[in-house]
Parts: sequence; structure tokens; C-alpha cells
Amino acid sequence: MDDDGPSACVMAFNANDPSGSAGTSADLTAIASVGAHALPVVTGAYARDTTEIVDHFPFDDEAVTEQARIILEDVPAQVFKVGFVGTPENLSAIAELASDYADVPLVAYMPDLSWWEEDKIDLYQDACTELLLPQTTLLVGNHSTLSRWLLPDWSADKSPSARDIAKAANAFGVPYTLVTGIPLPDQFIDNVLASPTSVLCSEKFERFEAIFTGAGDTLSAALAALIASGTELNEAVTEALSYLDRCLENGFRPGMGHVIPDRLFWAQPESDDDDESTISALEADFEVPPNSTRH
Repeated sequence: MDDDGPSACVMAFNANDPSGSAGTSADLTAIASVGAHALPVVTGAYARDTTEIVDHFPFDDEAVTEQARIILEDVPAQVFKVGFVGTPENLSAIAELASDYADVPLVAYMPDLSWWEEDKIDLYQDACTELLLPQTTLLVGNHSTLSRWLLPDWSADKSPSARDIAKAANAFGVPYTLVTGIPLPDQFIDNVLASPTSVLCSEKFERFEAIFTGAGDTLSAALAALIASGTELNEAVTEALSYLDRCLENGFRPGMGHVIPDRLFWAQPESDDDDESTISALEADFEVPPNSTRH
């Protein structure tokens, strides 16, 4: 028996994505790719293709809780990662579980939910604010998504900074927020890790023009895995952003829709031939929500 496998485990709560773009598919491959072991808890399933989400079918909260608690009695998790879990009831169940494991850091990712009905978005985000954010160590999301959610009444001419968003998240108990896709001049965007009082680190990327699906889950899962492996937060953010950049550079288009990050790019054989999917991937810009992400 070989005991030299990954020692760090990440429990990832997310929906199954049959396109392989985001959700549990992204969590599994990203977590494994950066050297940790995934404990996937399926919270529901998307009906979708590589272009759009058509519907979502949530599990009930008892099914989510049972999946998580049984494996946690056997395998310890170093980090919880929470993606889209479908219902306020599932958010409540995960928050209760997290409170029982208060020493385990929780990375929460808020995706773009514009495909969903507005009343469901409001109920879901309200539940996330009230239930999950008080348990969250690190919140991850795109600048526009987090601004609309956490600062809905923002009226200043200048858009909110990463610190403004981090302050809003901190009002509900979140100590750190990673804000991605912040527009900059000259076709650049910024990605900023902030606390309510300071900017801790930032990484700038050039904007290109191809749409990706699954970048946000890829980034947050890789970040959770790096934290689980003992990487200091600033370094984990820098490494996770660099990893995502490579995933997007090597992205591919398996269907007729968006480009998918190649989370196992390092396992591909070297080739001198640039096929169409790789060329398309190099034309992308770096924004994180999984349904409208560009690199």
C-alpha cells in the first residue's frame, strides 16, 4: 500500500455540471491538479450545455448533510469550498456543518446567477449573506457580481474598489475577499485580495476576447486546495491566479459554445501544432463568473 498520495483534503460543495465546465467537474480536476484530494458533496445538478445554463435541480438539504457528515467522520477536511448549492436550505445546512467544524477555513465562491429567476437570486443571496458569510474565511467573486450583491445601493460615480467590497463582506463576518475582473485602462483587469483595511496583494492580466465557462470554480477550487496544503494566503492567491491563467491559455472548445479551461494542461503532450481551440483560448480575457468569464 502506498501512503504517499495527497495529504490535504478539500470538501467541495457544488452542483454537477454535465458539460464538464464548472461545478463539481471544475472542483475535482482543479483540486487534484494542484495536489490535494477532493471530497465532493453534490448539491444538485445543472441542465446546461457549453453556452448556457437552462435549469438547475437541487438536492434536498438532508441529502447534502448526509453526504458531508458521513465522510467527515472518516476523512478530515482541511478546507471547505462552497460553490453554487441551489437553495437557501442547502446554504443553511452547509453553514450549520461549518459551525460544527469552526477550525476549518471556508472558501465561498459567488458565481454570476443572471441565468436564474430574479426572485430566486434574491432569496439565495440573502441566505448566503445571513447564513454562509458569517462562516466564511475567504469570499471569491467577480467585481460586478460582488458589487451588485453586497453594495446594491452604491451611488458614487466611481465604481466600488476591492476594499469597498471587502468592507461590505466584512460587515457579515468575512475577513478576506478576492475580487476578480476589476476593469483597468488599456485593456487590463486587476484581481485584488483585500481586507476591510488594506489591499493584501493584486495581480493584473491583459484582457482578450474569448468567453470561458468555469473559470470562477477553477480559481476558487485551486485556491482552496493550496490553502489546505498549507500555503500562506497571499502566496496561495498568486499561485491560484497563475494556475488559472495557464488553464485558460490552454483552454479548449469541446462543443459549439464557450471555451473550457484545461485544468490538466500540464498533463498534455507537447505539440508544435496550434489547433483552433488553443488559438481561441489565447484570445480570452480574465473575469471570473463561470457563465460569462473571459480571459
